[in-house]
Amino acid sequence: MKKLSLLLFALVLSFSVQAQINTPAPSPFSKVEQKVGLTDVSLEYSRPSMRGRTIFGDLVPYDKLWRTGANGYTLISFSNDVTIDGQDVKAGTYSIFTKPSASSWEVFFYADTQGGGTPRNWDDSKVVAKTTAQIYPMPEPVETFTMTFDDLHSNGATLGFIWEKVYVGVKFEVPTDVAVMEAIDKTMTGPGAGDYYTAAVYYMSEGKDIAKAKEWMDKAISMTEKPAFWQLRQQSLIYAKAGDKKGAISVAKKSLAAAEEAGNSDYVKMNKDSLKEWGAM
Repeated sequence: MKKLSLLLFALVLSFSVQAQINTPAPSPFSKVEQKVGLTDVSLEYSRPSMRGRTIFGDLVPYDKLWRTGANGYTLISFSNDVTIDGQDVKAGTYSIFTKPSASSWEVFFYADTQGGGTPRNWDDSKVVAKTTAQIYPMPEPVETFTMTFDDLHSNGATLGFIWEKVYVGVKFEVPTDVAVMEAIDKTMTGPGAGDYYTAAVYYMSEGKDIAKAKEWMDKAISMTEKPAFWQLRQQSLIYAKAGDKKGAISVAKKSLAAAEEAGNSDYVKMNKDSLKEWGAM
């Protein structure tokens, strides 16, 4: 009997080892990383698919809390403090829960990050931000639940939720301008050519004081032994934006010549296009 038991145990163990087959997860895990301005933002979530089912109002009931994905909590991480619908959110990791309805979603950013499904005991004190976002109908159904970073700019982005024929977007802001302005103010006490150049380009791209941008760019170029075609290109754009078309044309011609010498066809074309726009070709 003892030998028989051992034999049966060995057979069961052998079967168990042989049965260890890897199969795809029904709702595969996804991680998305995005730089927004100077802030690192990441998403970790699982992605269920429609598979012929009606999603919103059925599989995901209206006006009930949804885990916003599948399996474990959907998580978002911010490397810097951010603002969501006027609410300050500290750097860190948060779970995302939603409450879809037929015309809008309530979106909650929640302090707990461990668990699956929805919290058994919801705690309003752990809601670090809450907002309502309108639904935008999609022209075609999207099979698999998808989260995106849309409308990226230096000071923020939109967190997108897409599934079935629904798109919902939640805007958030990052403190890029504050950080850059502090760095510029600090650096300008003893800047080098690169500092002047970087500050000038930032001022131009963000629509700040263009006269100051022009002043800084001139200093950057004057401190550079042989300005590169891409540096001269930015200088010409700043001149044009400052209303100095004659100066812009003169600098663009220098950039064009340097780009031709370097064999950079992209900058050759950009300079020619600008010279044509400014009436020099």
